[in-house]
Amino acid sequence: MRGLVRTLLALVLAAAATAGAAPLRVEQVAPGVYVHFGQHKDFEDGYDGDIANIGFVIGSEAVAVIDTGGSWRVGMRLREALRAITRLPVRYVINTHAHPDHVFGNAAFIDAAAPPRFIGHARLPRVLDLRGDAYLRKLKTQLGEAAEKSRLVAPTDIVADQLTLDLGNRKLLLKAWPPAHTNNDLSVFDAASATLWTGDLLFTERTPSVDGDVPGWLAVMDALDKTPARLTIPGHGPATRDKHQALERQRGYLSTLLRDVRAGIRRGEDMSATMTAAAAAERPRWRLFDAVNRRNVNFLYPALEWE
Repeated sequence: MRGLVRTLLALVLAAAATAGAAPLRVEQVAPGVYVHFGQHKDFEDGYDGDIANIGFVIGSEAVAVIDTGGSWRVGMRLREALRAITRLPVRYVINTHAHPDHVFGNAAFIDAAAPPRFIGHARLPRVLDLRGDAYLRKLKTQLGEAAEKSRLVAPTDIVADQLTLDLGNRKLLLKAWPPAHTNNDLSVFDAASATLWTGDLLFTERTPSVDGDVPGWLAVMDALDKTPARLTIPGHGPATRDKHQALERQRGYLSTLLRDVRAGIRRGEDMSATMTAAAAAERPRWRLFDAVNRRNVNFLYPALEWE
């Protein structure tokens, strides 16, 4: 009898693990707009796939999911949270860019009966092709068994400039940007609630990470500042009703980083020395500064060395 109980308990625990355990906690930040705010963890220290802001927007006919998290399990937990709120079909899954903490949950939303359209920047398929294998190997190293069923899902629809999606009495405007945080950034504006999802074009609290073009990013931020949003949801960190202030804070970091790396190169400093000094004045203002800032210098230094 005890053996049977243990077997049944093991089956229950296995089923719970496969289902992704408890639904993610989501907050309704505006009518019909739900966000799960990711944790401030670094990719190299305790990463569990749950660091990005992800969520969904509900219309009268359908739902759009905006980013899906860093693993299939995180995606399933987001899907379970969604299903606790609405039974409307998921018509769209939108990826704001290719980084693994935003896209590996896509597979959780594949539904053979009513598959959603997966939407991304026009450059997203190429980036996934180039980096996909490396991203998956890294994920398996980071998460072990928790990476099970995680895989990349290429977009079925791409955005080269702008695209409007209709959820039923609710339209989302998707905008593809030139190289900034990455070369495949996409923003989403919900006109009904005047909510702007920036993806990683905006970080609040967490140190911005660079994987694109910093001067281009600064220019894109000027355009984002003009978007008539009452609420802005960044890729990482708390949502804000003062988009201008949040962008200016980020501008301060990126401008300082760019200036200091260029200055270090002019002085003939090697990259290691520049990592220590660049943007050091910004350290008290940002979470995970030491780890992220070093990676930013490692990315920028070789490119700026040949300006």
